[in-house]
Amino acid sequence: MLLRPASRSHVIINTIRKGALSQCRRLYSTAQNEAIEDSDIVIVGGGPAGLTLASALGSATGARRNLSITLVEGGDLAKVRQWAPPLGTYSNRVSSLTNASQSFLQDIGAWNHVDANRTAPVEEMQVWDGLSDARITFSSSEIGLERPQEGMARLTENLNLQRGLLRRLEELPEVQLIDKTKVKYILRDVDERGSWPLVHLDNGQVLRARLLVGADGFNSPVRSYAQIPSFGWSYDTTGIVATMNHPPRGAFQAPNTTAYQRFLPTGPIAFLPLTPTVSSLVWSTRPHIASALSASEPAVLASMINAAFRLPALSLRYLYDRIIEAQENGKPLSSFEIQQEIEWRERSHAIDPNSAYASAMVKATEEVGIPAADTESVPPLVTSLQPGTVATFPLKFNHVEAYIGEGQGRRTVLVGDAAHTVHPLAGQGLNMGLADVECLTRCIEGALKQGGDVGSYTALLPYAQERYLENHTIMGAIDKLHKLYTTTFEPVVWARSVGVEVLNEFDSVKAALMMTAGAKGKVDTMAAGWNMAANGAETIAAGINIAKTLNNTVKGMAWSGLQELLKAASQNLPRKDV
Repeated sequence: MLLRPASRSHVIINTIRKGALSQCRRLYSTAQNEAIEDSDIVIVGGGPAGLTLASALGSATGARRNLSITLVEGGDLAKVRQWAPPLGTYSNRVSSLTNASQSFLQDIGAWNHVDANRTAPVEEMQVWDGLSDARITFSSSEIGLERPQEGMARLTENLNLQRGLLRRLEELPEVQLIDKTKVKYILRDVDERGSWPLVHLDNGQVLRARLLVGADGFNSPVRSYAQIPSFGWSYDTTGIVATMNHPPRGAFQAPNTTAYQRFLPTGPIAFLPLTPTVSSLVWSTRPHIASALSASEPAVLASMINAAFRLPALSLRYLYDRIIEAQENGKPLSSFEIQQEIEWRERSHAIDPNSAYASAMVKATEEVGIPAADTESVPPLVTSLQPGTVATFPLKFNHVEAYIGEGQGRRTVLVGDAAHTVHPLAGQGLNMGLADVECLTRCIEGALKQGGDVGSYTALLPYAQERYLENHTIMGAIDKLHKLYTTTFEPVVWARSVGVEVLNEFDSVKAALMMTAGAKGKVDTMAAGWNMAANGAETIAAGINIAKTLNNTVKGMAWSGLQELLKAASQNLPRKDV
């Protein structure tokens, strides 16, 4: 079949059509460009990590003078800025800030805006095995701090920190805050500016970013845009948080500045001091147990918290079953009934009613006179829970495969929970995120000083190289400890108990471990302390190797967990200035 050549009129019409289409595209592109706002750095996420990065960059002279910085947050930051809880009430979201994190916040001018009266030092930590009762005690006096009374770490509500960061940002008008605005989608600008990300917001704004920072949590839109895969798993564990009221410590006792953590077979339970009469709970346990406990009346949960720090694991398992069974039958246990159950279990274990390990009868006031000898081995008895503070959340391990985007997702970088999610048993999640921010700020400042492009792969590579391995080491150690302490296999319980008891006798090794929890920026003497810790570790290895009856797998598991923890501590050593 022969095709008839196009007539002159058809050619003219097609030419007109093509020209009109090309003109429409140019007009559309021009209209789009007019609506686009360029910003050197766009930070998505107004949580602690995002606000800290905005404050750090705004406080850095080079970045403040040479870069336009924009932070986008979907929530209402005014609510955080105006947060003013009633006297004596505390949020259930509490974090432990290492001295290194505090030092960084001070350097960027944010710590002075955090309400110090709503923070509390951790001067001592007591950690013990829920099956063997093997215990290790850490004290701030063992680290060699200039002021041990300031603690190895400091506890504060996340809202207190976020409010302080927002107050700092009020002093930095160069940083633009856009709140109550969500990211609709992110596209790549293929026509202008070397494929910068275009961030489309639900208020109609479009931001074109030289560098797009994802500080937007686990379900990060920035990570999705950059097509950065992640790996991880959900633990068969749910976290319970609450704010607890209790009597003050007596005149013959130390103040409420000790953090307690007991590793139960179902997961660890932690008691974190906030004031003389208020502390925060973080309890990791099986999902069905967490569901039953959180559904119970607050007085029942308070009684179970007291029991969880005192009763043997066997009796706790019986109490869990009783609570679950009662709820399934539509007759939840009352406060009186659970106290009777606990009292019966205490009698069966021959627990002295006058001992600190007796919790069936709780007194709401401070006891007068000499306390029991074991009083400081367990936390104060909880008398009530602050209304509305009981909450649950699933626990998971997640780590992205890269911190910086490449190819189609270039000019992106991830910090904080957008890059990593870790079990809360070591309280390192927020500190890891703040360390990310500190490192990224240094890299951006370094690129500016060298006249480089802050969004380039070359400028961001040092951040990924420094933070990825350090975070992965800490996460691996925490994951191993979780798995090590949730097994009831007797040889493993024995091996981990020997390790803990031997470790407790070596102050130098404990000091090295505490560097993770209480590292103080730029303290040169810690390097020498770590060398001592390395020698102490060999002694622990010898102690564990006494277990000739254990197979290599069990020994390896126990020692591997300890090695990873020591390694994590070493990598948190402050850098020495030269």
